[in-house]
Amino acid sequence: MQLTFSISSAGGASTLAVSIDHFVIAGWAGRDHAAIEHHIEELAAIGVPRPSAVPLFYRVAANQLTQDATVQMAGPDSSGEVEVLLFSQAGRSYVSLTSDHTDRKLEAHSVALSKQLCAKPVAREAWPLDEVLPHWDSLRIVSSIVEDGREVEYQNGLLDSLRDVRDLARRHCGQEQLPEGMAMSCGTVAVIGGIRPANIFTMALVDDRLGRRLAHRYTVECLPVVA
Repeated sequence: MQLTFSISSAGGASTLAVSIDHFVIAGWAGRDHAAIEHHIEELAAIGVPRPSAVPLFYRVAANQLTQDATVQMAGPDSSGEVEVLLFSQAGRSYVSLTSDHTDRKLEAHSVALSKQLCAKPVAREAWPLDEVLPHWDSLRIVSSIVEDGREVEYQNGLLDSLRDVRDLARRHCGQEQLPEGMAMSCGTVAVIGGIRPANIFTMALVDDRLGRRLAHRYTVECLPVVA
């Protein structure tokens, strides 16, 4: 899958074309056991079984990654989750933003299949990882949804609640930098007000220290489910 990112860095602005053929989602990626348990219970409330390991790495087809502003999903039962996206190119690691959009109805049957079924929207900007590592824990991921015609906050949490992306990379592939061609979605924070679907999802990675943010907004077009 070919993705194109605008790179904002201390060295100036540039464009980076990245080819991804291996995509993995790091599930249950929190640092705090109580927070992980909260998310497990949050999903258990909608029938999702407990994970077999923590963290757990789900392989998803790379062609599910998309930078389109509109995505199509089967049925009305899916919802997004904001996550950092990690990848590398030419010996340097980068972070961007993705949504682990998931079919919640299918999730009760199989988490892996529920993730595979849905497109994974990706932002069009990225930052070099080394520029944010010194203040990594102060970065925030946030999301909002449009509900009953108004935008409401859906997620808001610091990255200090999640495992360091280098730790996740090391656990999955034995090294702190992902090999070129691989991308990893690196965990999420709790939902405010319960997991629920929405047709418009906005997400951001916020760097208050350097006064910048990555953001992406997408609309879901629900396709009919017919027998």
